[in-house]
Amino acid sequence: MSKPSIPQGTRDFSPELMAKRKFILNTIENVYQSFGFMQLETPAMENLSTLTGKYGNEGDQLLFKILNSGDYLKDLALETLDSKSLIPKIAEKGLRYDLTVPLARFVAMHRHEISFPFKRYQIQPVWRADRPQKGRYREFWQCDADVLGTDSLLCEADFIKIYQTVFSKLGLHDYEIRINHRKLLEAVCEKADAKQHFRTITIIIDKADKIGIDGVAKELGSIGLDAAQVQTVLSLLNKKELSKQTIEAFSKDLSGTESIGKAIEDLNKLIDLCGNNLKQIVLDGSLARGLDYYTACIFEVVPTSVKMGSISGGGRYDNLTEVFGLKEKVSGIGISFGIDRLYDVMEELQLFVGQTSSFADVLFCPMDEEAISYCLPLADICREKGFKTEIYPSPSKLKKQLDYANSKNIKWAIIVGESEIEKREVSIKNLVDGNQQTSDIVDFVDLIH
Repeated sequence: MSKPSIPQGTRDFSPELMAKRKFILNTIENVYQSFGFMQLETPAMENLSTLTGKYGNEGDQLLFKILNSGDYLKDLALETLDSKSLIPKIAEKGLRYDLTVPLARFVAMHRHEISFPFKRYQIQPVWRADRPQKGRYREFWQCDADVLGTDSLLCEADFIKIYQTVFSKLGLHDYEIRINHRKLLEAVCEKADAKQHFRTITIIIDKADKIGIDGVAKELGSIGLDAAQVQTVLSLLNKKELSKQTIEAFSKDLSGTESIGKAIEDLNKLIDLCGNNLKQIVLDGSLARGLDYYTACIFEVVPTSVKMGSISGGGRYDNLTEVFGLKEKVSGIGISFGIDRLYDVMEELQLFVGQTSSFADVLFCPMDEEAISYCLPLADICREKGFKTEIYPSPSKLKKQLDYANSKNIKWAIIVGESEIEKREVSIKNLVDGNQQTSDIVDFVDLIH
């Protein structure tokens, strides 16, 4: 009999690990709510027609498809079908790839029920058929926040502040907020006389962190760009301080291109809105966010003291809802935290030290069967006062019960035996300092801190 296992690229989360993850999730959720975002959830599966064509060719290949129920092969002449024509006949649904496309689908379906600007956050798992490696999983959680129905750059400035607030509360200080603009990328392609290769070029330069400048140059050459064109694109691939001076330099280098005006206008406005709040922000020319739906400012956050990919990303997408039949233009912008990578970074930096997980505050330790009945109403009193409380399920030696309490970082053990029942008392033991005292059952909760 084979040993039990889980699919590659997925993980179990123990109670101890879940306590740390909940710390991250609750922190992000509280910050989102403090900026006025409302919670939304969508199904784990979507129609493939909803998902395909939104993430580019590479993204489409990473979609997990769900086989139709029943005998889906019964009436198929398989020998006459290739893989592309076979898929629609056997799989009509797929697991969601991200939370942005389902959001756009939701807005298109509920357009007349929504007040704009529509600010929503969503914390749910997504699935991608990627090759598992450090920091990359096939099932992982995203924490998204999006604003739809406004093109104000105040949204971009708010998201920068959200990043800074979340990481400050998590104790993560070594990170870099990278910003770029898709129109800036378009201007570079236009300057290189390679506008027709824009999508391919963005996919290639987005891999700069993985394959290096030489790898980017090689791949650019493989799509037909000559040496001069490659050099024009490579001139963008560096990081600079986000400042008016940097923007002005790009304006001069890319003057005469059709797209540069919008990029310069947006970036200068964003700098004005951020004011002095530009700490840890850089303009990264290699940031492309290879997804097809981004149209303006794009973001990515990368830790600087741990070798790890981005722990958050996002950007503006001005036309995503149009593909779902929404005639009027609905401008949108959003960011997403990758919980799994963020957890790995915090674990490596030991940012959870001192945050011991207590799964209960109080453990009642009955020494005989009669004591269990005695403990039941007392446990209810503790719960009503807000203490997480449990009763050890069967009479056992006190050492065994206290070992159990210590394994769950429970602070208070309330011991009940024949003597306590007779006197209508309880013995309260502080498992941190070892002190023990006796109290009557009327005032015992006051001794628990």
